[in-house]
Amino acid sequence: MNTVIEERPDRLPMSIACKALGLNRSSVYKWRQRAAGGQPPQRSRKASIQPSALREQERAHVITTLHSEPYRDQPPAEVYHRLLEKGQHLCSVSTMHRLLRARGENGERRAQRPAQHHAIPRLLAFAPNEVWSWDITKLPLVRRGIYLSLYVVLDLFSRLVVAWMISKKENSALSRQLMNEAVARYHIAPGQLT
Repeated sequence: MNTVIEERPDRLPMSIACKALGLNRSSVYKWRQRAAGGQPPQRSRKASIQPSALREQERAHVITTLHSEPYRDQPPAEVYHRLLEKGQHLCSVSTMHRLLRARGENGERRAQRPAQHHAIPRLLAFAPNEVWSWDITKLPLVRRGIYLSLYVVLDLFSRLVVAWMISKKENSALSRQLMNEAVARYHIAPGQLT
C-alpha cells in the first residue's frame, strides 16, 4: 500500500489516491512519519496569560470584597448585582466563582444549621383499646375543588375502626365530638387511652 502511495504520479493528489485505495489520509501521513523514524510533532502549549486577566492585587480586592460584612453570606451572582447597583464592577460572576473555588470556598456561603435528629414517636399496643389513633382525610367530590372530610379513629392493636364521621368542614370541635362519642360507646375510663 505504501509503495502505491509513494510511487503515485505527482499530478495525483494524496487525497484522491487515499480515497481510491480506501485509506484515511491522516493514517498514511502517520505511517510515512513512522517509516522515516520520526515522532509526530508535539504541540506546544504556552502558558499564555490572558490580557484581560485580573492582576494579583485585583484578585485580592475581589476576595476581600466577597469576605466583607455585607457580602460574606451572599452568593457571587448576588454580590455582583449589588455591586453593579452601586456602580462598581470588579469582575464577572464566573471569575468570582473561580476565585472562591481556588481557595476552597465554593458552595453554600451562609451559616447552616446542623442536621436535626428528632426521635420518632413509636406507640405500642398489647391489647385492644389501649391506644387509639385518628386522622382526617379529604374526599374529593364530583365537583372540582369541593371536598368532604372523613374523620376516622382506629384501634392500634386490632386495626378496628372505632369511630368515623363525614363532614363538610374540618375543625377541632368536630374531632373532639367524635372522640367523646367513641369513648362513651366503648366505656373507656378517663386516662385509660394513650
